[in-house]
Amino acid sequence: MRASQFHLFTLKEAPSDAEVVSQKLMLRAGMIRKAAAGIYSYMPMGLRAIRKVEAIIREEMNRAGAMELVMPLVQPAELWQETGRWDKMGEELLRLKDRHERDFALQPTSEEVVTDIARQELKSYRQLPKNFYQIQTKFRDERRPRFGVMRGREFVMKDAYSFDRSAEAAGRSYDIMYAAYQRIFDRLGLAYRAVAADTGAIGGDRSHEFQVIADTGEDAIVYCPTSAYAANIELAEAVSLLPHRAAPEEGLEKTPTPGRETCAEVADLLDLPLERTVKSLVLAADEVDEAGRPAGATVWLLLVRGDHELNEVKAGKIDGLKAGFRFASETEILEHFGSRPGSLGPIGPRRPVRIVADRTVADMADFVCGANEEGFHYTGVNWGRDLPEPDLVADIRNVVEGDPSPDGRGTLAIQRGIEVGHVFYLGTRYSEAMNATFLDDDGKPKHFEMGCYGIGVTRILGAAIEQNHDARGIIWPVPIAPFEAVVCPVGWSKSPAVREESQRLYDALLAAGVDVMLDDRDERPGVMFADWELIGVPHRITLGERGLKDGIAEYQGRRDGEASKVPVADVAAFVIERVKAARA
Repeated sequence: MRASQFHLFTLKEAPSDAEVVSQKLMLRAGMIRKAAAGIYSYMPMGLRAIRKVEAIIREEMNRAGAMELVMPLVQPAELWQETGRWDKMGEELLRLKDRHERDFALQPTSEEVVTDIARQELKSYRQLPKNFYQIQTKFRDERRPRFGVMRGREFVMKDAYSFDRSAEAAGRSYDIMYAAYQRIFDRLGLAYRAVAADTGAIGGDRSHEFQVIADTGEDAIVYCPTSAYAANIELAEAVSLLPHRAAPEEGLEKTPTPGRETCAEVADLLDLPLERTVKSLVLAADEVDEAGRPAGATVWLLLVRGDHELNEVKAGKIDGLKAGFRFASETEILEHFGSRPGSLGPIGPRRPVRIVADRTVADMADFVCGANEEGFHYTGVNWGRDLPEPDLVADIRNVVEGDPSPDGRGTLAIQRGIEVGHVFYLGTRYSEAMNATFLDDDGKPKHFEMGCYGIGVTRILGAAIEQNHDARGIIWPVPIAPFEAVVCPVGWSKSPAVREESQRLYDALLAAGVDVMLDDRDERPGVMFADWELIGVPHRITLGERGLKDGIAEYQGRRDGEASKVPVADVAAFVIERVKAARA
């Protein structure tokens, strides 16, 4: 490809509304153009990178035995109503009507459609296992689209769905996809971690996220540097930080704490470590009667150590809170505790509440908590002596750096990541809801065991840039760079020797299968170099009349600090060797 024939349009500055590095650099490098909030046109330079990501995904999905299809972007409401997600998905599901007033949705994902296909076409256990995938446009009507392609409304995703006859077989399909994802992200050239994750709105029992490591990532990844343990912070297990509960050494005392409402303020007043305090959080679970009418709310008091934070995902797994919860209103808090937030605690609530203590709190002795009276806290509090044992002891907090690893093989570290892939074991959630069955070998109908597996194709571009950039621009991994190499002639229009040697090098690289650009725009070296450093092409070869007289070309790797002098006769082989090494 010649630059004069390509649509190459770069900007010196990013638009003022660009928020993150990847968004700024993709706009400046001419890869995307904004059409509306969270909706982008992918320009030729950006599309080349997308196609390379898709090619790697497609090769590995096919290698894993999955079969490609394409499902509709516009999906009938009836399928979504069968699973209940038509109502549960909320406003992110963009609903629309056709001319006949029939309801449809723009697909954010395709569990319903693919399950409908399976129940129509997979009749026997002999047809299993099956795995269907597509690389398709999706739409999720994000309330606040932001961060460019990282959290857009319209995006390209690879979604795959497996169908098996048993949970054991579904586990094997899950493992095959997990391994395929590892190969995909290895080939993409990205630093990543696969972490255990919560299943969220998709549902299911087994789940892993594939996170690209980046300081700007939205997600916190918890891992143990000395073992294989890794999990999203929503799921990472927090063990008790105390080996056992110590015997009481202090007496219970009601202590004035005027104007101190936070644990940190109380600890500072009492000259105690923050770790001696207990934080009280009040939740409410609304209930309904048999007719579906509101029937009041059950109030829960959750206790975490003063320096810890409640993990709401973990709280949502507690029996009684699984159906949903909210933070209690001030009226509900006053009714049950007789005090406003800031002085709440587990001793002597006015009305019955369910008390859940985090594992560490359950092992604490002589701790400090609110006295349910404004301006007062209890000190020297002990379980069993001063208050009953908690109704439930559970892991309900976020882990913090330095916590013991749950596998007992070290301590935990935390880094930021960007989720670009997710694998789920769904079980029979969708097949039961849609009565999708096959005949097993005993002649009886059985619901499919399912898995689903997604990769954010366009999101990968943003994640790759967040991980790989510098002050000059993007630094693409070779496998997904729009071009692998660029030949930059200095004095294209003035020197026949430069034109001839540049063309010869370009032809040699092209013949060797290198995806190469010849910059024949006749721009000044500074302009050419700035453009290609911004765009992030991994290998740049500069040919000038002075260097040719000495038989020398200049090679600059995008990740290298300085340029290298290479004999002109050897430069093609030099670049080809490096490109092939990066592809391996």
